[in-house]
Amino acid sequence: MRFELTKEFLERIRQAIASEDDQWIKQHITDLHFADIAEIMDELSMEQSRYLYYQLDEELQADVLMELEEEVRDRFLASLSSKEMAEQLENLDSDDAADILGELPDEKIQEVISQMEDDDAADDIVDLLNYDEDTAGGLMQKEFIQARLDWPVNRALVELRRQAEDVEQVYTIYVIDDLNKLVGVLSLKRLLFASPKTPIRDLYEGKNLIFVTTSDSSEKVAKVMEKYDLVSVPVVDLQGKLVGRITIDDVVDVIKEEADKDFQLASGISEKVESNSSVFRISRARLPWLLIGMLGGILSAQVISRFETNITHLPALAFFIPLITAMGGNVGVQSSAIVVQSLARGNDPFDSIFSKVGKEAIVGLVNGLLCSSLIFGISYFFNDYLLALVVSISLLTVTIFAAIFGTMIPLILNRYKIDPALATGPFVTTTNDVLGLFIYFTIGLLLLN
Repeated sequence: MRFELTKEFLERIRQAIASEDDQWIKQHITDLHFADIAEIMDELSMEQSRYLYYQLDEELQADVLMELEEEVRDRFLASLSSKEMAEQLENLDSDDAADILGELPDEKIQEVISQMEDDDAADDIVDLLNYDEDTAGGLMQKEFIQARLDWPVNRALVELRRQAEDVEQVYTIYVIDDLNKLVGVLSLKRLLFASPKTPIRDLYEGKNLIFVTTSDSSEKVAKVMEKYDLVSVPVVDLQGKLVGRITIDDVVDVIKEEADKDFQLASGISEKVESNSSVFRISRARLPWLLIGMLGGILSAQVISRFETNITHLPALAFFIPLITAMGGNVGVQSSAIVVQSLARGNDPFDSIFSKVGKEAIVGLVNGLLCSSLIFGISYFFNDYLLALVVSISLLTVTIFAAIFGTMIPLILNRYKIDPALATGPFVTTTNDVLGLFIYFTIGLLLLN
């Protein structure tokens, strides 16, 4: 049955915590899924969350901790002493522990590491902290299952049982040689059905081996796992030695973070911000594109002022300024969004730039003809024939231009290693506003003389 947190149940939990009714908590809370417990803790005060958290067993604590909202988890960990934090990190997978420690100052990291009793866990975390967080090395975890080529099946089973104590999910058995170099993978089913004396070298699969290196970017890891439908991928160092694995849950987090970043960038926010970020940081992230938008507005005003005489002789020209700017911006964003989406999937359409631009130009022409025909009829009904002609021709021209411009810009930005998501934001809309007005008034000047 799916759990649903109600106000009544939440209030009952608060009452149980206030009265220290541990029996009720263990009966109604500890059997819930860890994600549901995290949802409850997100709604409690820090003191209430701490009390509930320490009613859970160690394994459940680790799962709940990683499911908490990031800002809640940060505040919760900040309330712990270095000793308490060390105890909590020892129960986490090495990659999760490294992610949490990586957000702390260097002095605090050293202090927490020194309090850890499990030296192997501490060594793994320290090793992971040496990698950039946006690389495969920064994403990987050190807990995985491996078998050597020369092991017989009966020994492999004994060794794998020992290794599995530290591994929460066993997806694949990685096969290594005497130098710890990755040579292949082994399915658990094939291992279980093999005879006890069969060596691993006769069972493993070494063809078409998929892996990533520690220096590969997180985006590349995500693309590899998506392309080959992997739930985990091994990570090797520059010598080909197996050093870790990356699981699908970590890649989903990367994809989500990239989507959030691109959405913020497309919205005109130049750096990552959260809902709990300071007013100064949020303002700093938004201000650059607001200034660019303001500059675009000034340029648009200058364009209008250049054609002041035309507007004076035919004031109805001003009625259609919002239409021209809105259509140019919308068409440009639509075209750029398609290209940016293609680039995000790993495609590089720059090689077929002419076909791409040509296709978008045709789409712009078709949509422009339909929209301009419609606006011609509306304008002709309310105004005169000449003004209707100016508006419809301008709308068609602006639509085609915006489609081509919206296609070109993300391709050019991507070629010069600039995030193409910029092209779906204020950059395209502001530029199309200025150029759209220029096209509109120029056509008006030519036709109206």
